[in-house]
Amino acid sequence: MSYERDEMMSVAAARAMKDVNACFVGIGLPSTGANLARRTHAPDLVLVYEAGAVGAKPPRLPLSIGDGMLGETADYVAAVPEIFNYWVQPGRIDVGFLGAAQIDRYANINTTVIGGDYAHPKVRLPGAGGAPEIAASCGEVIVIVRQSPRAFVERVDFITSVGHGDGPGARERLGLRGKGPTKVITDLGILEPDPQTKELVLTHLHEGVSSEQAQEATGWDLKIADDVQTTEPPTEEELTALRELVAA
Repeated sequence: MSYERDEMMSVAAARAMKDVNACFVGIGLPSTGANLARRTHAPDLVLVYEAGAVGAKPPRLPLSIGDGMLGETADYVAAVPEIFNYWVQPGRIDVGFLGAAQIDRYANINTTVIGGDYAHPKVRLPGAGGAPEIAASCGEVIVIVRQSPRAFVERVDFITSVGHGDGPGARERLGLRGKGPTKVITDLGILEPDPQTKELVLTHLHEGVSSEQAQEATGWDLKIADDVQTTEPPTEEELTALRELVAA
């Protein structure tokens, strides 16, 4: 079956949900990946949404974190302060799924402002929401973002959510509980932080994508693994489940 690059992203994100009990889900591509995982290989995955739905089982992709369907299908609906004070901050969530408007070589995320300064930006974005807490305290973070020089920048204009700061030891100095970003899944491949330097390294290329294309879509000198692998293309089962989910 033929497939689109966004479908490859969603499938790769779903596959990353192996041996995961609880996942904090953002809207958009993160939600698609997490819901696909629950529909395929991880039926017991507990989806947690910022507005309070714990164990949501949406029959279609939610329109927002406040979509009533989430509460209707949840095992439990908590107050927002409880979500963060009890579930996120103590490290009870295994994986946080986040998107990004900008991301840098250390996986720091910007969803606040583009250009200028905070008071006078060229573009003001939706902002942080719960992303800083998710990035700080979830066991690990998976970022899903389309790869382009506009999004993959040398230095983010504003750090909304800390990834690996300025390199080794940054998270520890800040007292952040979680491991931070462990994967950045894009429409071209998958990047993972180097264990020593914490700089993102291209470890997988999706089928039909070259390392030159990945470099051209990155605003810094992208490091490429010596043994860069080709991502397994989506199976018929994965694509069928994904398309049913999106069309619902």
